[in-house]
Amino acid sequence: MNVVDRFIKYVQFDTESSTETGTTPSTPGQLVLAEELKNELINLGLSDVSLDANGYVMATLPSNTDQTIPTIGFVAHMDTSPDLTGKNVSPRIVKAYDGKDIILHKENNIVLSPVDFPELLQFEGQDLIVTDGTTLLGADDKAGVAEIITAMEHLLQHPEIKHGKIRICFTPDEEIGEGADHFDVEKFGAEWAYTMDGGIIGELEYENFNAAGAKVSIQGRSVHPGSAKDKMVNALIVANKLITLLPESQRPEHTTGYEGFFHLIGMSGSVDAANVSFIIRDHDREIFEQRKQLLKDAVTYLQKLYPVSSIHLEIKDQYYNMREKVEPVIKIVDYAFNAMQELNITPIVKPIRGGTDGARLSFMGLPCPNIFAGGLNFHGRYEFVPIPSMEKATQVIVKIAELVAKDSTNR
Repeated sequence: MNVVDRFIKYVQFDTESSTETGTTPSTPGQLVLAEELKNELINLGLSDVSLDANGYVMATLPSNTDQTIPTIGFVAHMDTSPDLTGKNVSPRIVKAYDGKDIILHKENNIVLSPVDFPELLQFEGQDLIVTDGTTLLGADDKAGVAEIITAMEHLLQHPEIKHGKIRICFTPDEEIGEGADHFDVEKFGAEWAYTMDGGIIGELEYENFNAAGAKVSIQGRSVHPGSAKDKMVNALIVANKLITLLPESQRPEHTTGYEGFFHLIGMSGSVDAANVSFIIRDHDREIFEQRKQLLKDAVTYLQKLYPVSSIHLEIKDQYYNMREKVEPVIKIVDYAFNAMQELNITPIVKPIRGGTDGARLSFMGLPCPNIFAGGLNFHGRYEFVPIPSMEKATQVIVKIAELVAKDSTNR
């Protein structure tokens, strides 16, 4: 089975994750796909195939040489984002894209247009896989899953390509930040790994945001507005004041590259009580700590300004910049960089304005840069993936395995 057929098969499994269930995996559909993948890996002839109770699928492609070669790994996640439904995904192949608008859903006037998404024009003449406009596609990260399995099949079918032991893993719940929660690094047993979870062809990332989530609960004092003078403390007004105390220029819509931000993600309540939620991001660890302190200072200021109200702040670190763990073993990035160059792919080395399982895995003892899977416009109805990008990603996996083996042999 080729990478396209696999991908189209996998996206039709409903694996949308959820923050509401408190289980691992968070939704039963992920286990359904995990069971399918386990059986497929067994049928392909991989060894040590396992599916644990938390939905993690692991398998081994044994070394085909007597040389001592480091064990490497490849990782992708099975779940799709809860931002848009992943149920009843109906993928469609657009042959030889002509550079014009793509009608996704005529009745609902849903159009994928290069006017809105100019990156489409980079793929003129290529075959694209798109949605029908009513769901996301799931290239994040079922493209990665399909690429890894197809690469393993290729290596099995081509024993002339020498490689060491390769471990693969498919994880649940990455989209809700829990993909590494139950990842057994010791069982995985690789010296390093790569997440196949990037976007456009060429992406190679070993830097990501330091990340924290913040929740502020505000207890106001509700009094009839007719007699509220010097008595009422409107919790919604306090919440709004908090938001204005954070720099407007440091919001996601005003930042790019290495610039961090405060992102308001939730606000609810009434005069009596309100809740505000933020995510805090920065690539620089020192500035990241300064951002958290700025929010703490803002809350302290409001506590003094409104002494009759209760204002409580909770900040929880979520993940850190993997660069700290990857840079000391930068050769693992070089393998991916060189693999792309040998395949005539221009590497795009850039920081991730987000996070991956690889960030947390790196701090769990498994250095784990991120490589493109090929998709674009993730988490929405305009998601698409160029078929040549998936094919190239598959080739990159094979080439990395080959280069690691060659490097070990030549030492």
